[in-house]
Amino acid sequence: MSMAFSPMNFSLEPTRMEDAEFDRWVRLLESRTGVTVPLERKPFLLSGLRRRMREAGHTVFASYYEELLDGVRGRVEWAALVDHLTVHETHFFRHQPSFQLIRDEWLPEWIDGTDEDQSLHALSVGCSTGEEAFSIAMLLDSVLTTQNPPRRFGITATDVSQPALGVAKNAHYPVARMHEVPVEYWESCLRRSENDTFTIQDRLRKRVGFARVNLLHATRAPFRQLDLIFCQNVLIYFARERRGELLDGLARLLRPSGLLVLGAGEITGWSHPQLTRTGGRQTLAFRRNP
Repeated sequence: MSMAFSPMNFSLEPTRMEDAEFDRWVRLLESRTGVTVPLERKPFLLSGLRRRMREAGHTVFASYYEELLDGVRGRVEWAALVDHLTVHETHFFRHQPSFQLIRDEWLPEWIDGTDEDQSLHALSVGCSTGEEAFSIAMLLDSVLTTQNPPRRFGITATDVSQPALGVAKNAHYPVARMHEVPVEYWESCLRRSENDTFTIQDRLRKRVGFARVNLLHATRAPFRQLDLIFCQNVLIYFARERRGELLDGLARLLRPSGLLVLGAGEITGWSHPQLTRTGGRQTLAFRRNP
């Protein structure tokens, strides 16, 4: 999901938010998204609120708050606000050690331990504008399609931001975003488009399905059992006491020998009776016991 609050300042009203009002907004955000905003990040929450309130014609926090609770109209406006409170910071192959773990250690074992006709199903949580999901697709494609016979795979990618998912579905990216894509994937996975942009090859786009899903509700979504879950830079926006609950839910979605990949340092002290820590010190990953 890649949620962060953008430090922008506006001189327009509303200019102040009392602590009690701030607490009310924090409770609303946490109840609906699970995201927590500590007091020291109050300026970032304010900047996103002010930006959307200005667009929606509001100058009073209280009246805008009430609009968000107003049935269908409120749900539509809430979706617009959430997108203003998110920063879609991501890029291709963002954490190389995690991709190396998948390619060099876990994937060969998965191939050896499954039938030739079994497909691999992966989930990218908080995919933002799609770079992470397509990075996973490139990696899986480079390995699985070279098997004899070739192995099939599919990826579900989720985020809370509808505009970000729109970018992901379009699958067009400026050339500046491509500098970390390994050279061996350029010819087979990318196609140069107009205006110095690149698009993901159609055969890979067909392997990735995008859906608007909050991590809070991931276990309610109609996911099939998964072989690989990639969830990086998402947990840090949730309260510490809730992170374990969310991971327990993701663990239940894993098939035996499936892999859960998290961001290094996102959580400490968590364990699950059906998962075993795997990988080196540069990664944070857990494998479901056979």
